[in-house]
Amino acid sequence: MSDGKSLTDHNALIGPFPFRRLPEPTPQRLLTEMDRLGIAAAWVGHLPSVFYRDAAAGNDELLAALEPHRKRLVPVPAVNPAYPGWEREVARAVAAGAPAVRSYPAHFGFDPAGPAMAALCAACAEAGLELVLTVRFEDGRQRHALDIAPDLIGAAVRATVRADSRVRLLVTAADRAFVEEVHFGSTPEEAARIRWDVSWIWGPPEDHLAHLFRTVGRERFVLGTHFPLRLPEAALTKLELTQ
Repeated sequence: MSDGKSLTDHNALIGPFPFRRLPEPTPQRLLTEMDRLGIAAAWVGHLPSVFYRDAAAGNDELLAALEPHRKRLVPVPAVNPAYPGWEREVARAVAAGAPAVRSYPAHFGFDPAGPAMAALCAACAEAGLELVLTVRFEDGRQRHALDIAPDLIGAAVRATVRADSRVRLLVTAADRAFVEEVHFGSTPEEAARIRWDVSWIWGPPEDHLAHLFRTVGRERFVLGTHFPLRLPEAALTKLELTQ
């Protein structure tokens, strides 16, 4: 595994979750965990923004919370392309130096194969931003009865990457079957524009991650811990055991 000085967590979140208590989902605790595990930087989203009617309010909170820690914690704001004024949030992400924006079709209530997603893909491509999609937050067996937004499906990711030939995607919390469905159901050019985090892929003894490194390509995968919904050391351990 590469030296901790170069490790970046591409899937971290801060803020409370409406369906269960999370242990201190704050920038301060995220930094403590990063120091403990030797992670240099993190792309950080805002968990409450997923459930806000207006994601812009969540982006206000995200940027304010990360402002004292910007040397290591990089904001990844949320954008709902079905909500009026969403273009301002893309522009604000660029102004804040964000490398990407996050969007959640199932939670925001728009069709991932529809015109709103196509417009967001075009805007991200024009702005040079990667678009982060999340398959799930929790295992379906753990969910609260009111947590009813469905998981993202492979067809939605394929539709998104085809919506604009320039868009680049990072898909988080996908398992091996999901990765294979999308990767082998895409053209080589489309697959080359999709990256995956490792947070939901099994390591040893099943060795799903090692298998995907061989078949999809190690370069298509990045570190993602899914903090604070998952223990961050799990992702690092998988990488260490898949060298």
